[in-house]
Amino acid sequence: MSDNGNGRGTAAGPRGLADARRPRRLRVSPGLRRLVRETRVSVDDFVYPLFVTHGTNVRNEIASMPGVFQWSIDKLAAEAESIAELGIPAVLLFGLPAEKDPVGTENFAEDGIVQRAVRELKRAVPELVVVTDVCLCEYTDSGHCGLLNHGEARGLPEGYVLNDETLPVLARVALSHAEAGADMVAPSGMMDGMVAAIRAGLDAEGWSHLPILSYAVKYASAFYGPFRDAADGAPAFGDRTSHQMDPANAREALREAALDVEEGADMLMVKPALAYLDVIRQTRENFPEMPLAAYNVSGEYAMVKAAARNGWIDERRVALEILTGIKRAGADIIISYHAKDAALWIR
Repeated sequence: MSDNGNGRGTAAGPRGLADARRPRRLRVSPGLRRLVRETRVSVDDFVYPLFVTHGTNVRNEIASMPGVFQWSIDKLAAEAESIAELGIPAVLLFGLPAEKDPVGTENFAEDGIVQRAVRELKRAVPELVVVTDVCLCEYTDSGHCGLLNHGEARGLPEGYVLNDETLPVLARVALSHAEAGADMVAPSGMMDGMVAAIRAGLDAEGWSHLPILSYAVKYASAFYGPFRDAADGAPAFGDRTSHQMDPANAREALREAALDVEEGADMLMVKPALAYLDVIRQTRENFPEMPLAAYNVSGEYAMVKAAARNGWIDERRVALEILTGIKRAGADIIISYHAKDAALWIR
């Protein structure tokens, strides 16, 4: 340290630095760091995805998503109780049907896998918020998110996902979930007008109080691979680029979100999260009044798990850093397969 002979630092020395240039003073101890922490991830932020399937005594670990399971209905109560005991307030429910067909009939059947699961979850843990995914991809034999065009009479290619013809099916699915006891429905197919169609369908049947969490900004991402193992929802042909967003586009996300707000969405979602933190931030800034969720998707989870199993990273630190980054970018709610682990880590 430079010294002028009287024990005081010179202007060029450390003692001469202005307070604003000494942020390290507030990093000296864990207590100080905690005191000035700007972003805090809480268990209250989490939604935990659940996969339900037919059968009994089923607890199938998904190979590409270690620690995540497919559950049969008889196993759901215990799992729901463990989730609630951790303080996680909500689950996002996905179903694997017994059979698939062009329309995805089980998707809106009274005794469908999701409908049965909702009733069981609300019986076992009434306070747990049950959000249901509303899409066709897990239920159709094509694995696509809507009804398909056959023939080219309309100038559309064979197998094109038809937008307007799909909307009544989505509304019917959402209504069946409401009648089963869902607390919120979450349309994920990226069909134009899906929120308006579902809102109208729910309102017409007396469910005007049921909120809609829209997958408003959902990209055609390569990060969904493990999810397709979990939900058996891979397309039988082609891909989903005709309706999910181009990963290169950010301004388009604001247009999508604005349309869903206008149509009556109660909450918005950006999916995936990690590669789209800028989109989360822009959505937060442009729609400050709207609750905003971000989906920390299967590929993001699987990469952390794989690297941790190889001893390359500290899973706890990396996962919490990712979750903090998602929250810092502007998300109010984080849907994550790490939610149960994180709930233990941040206690």
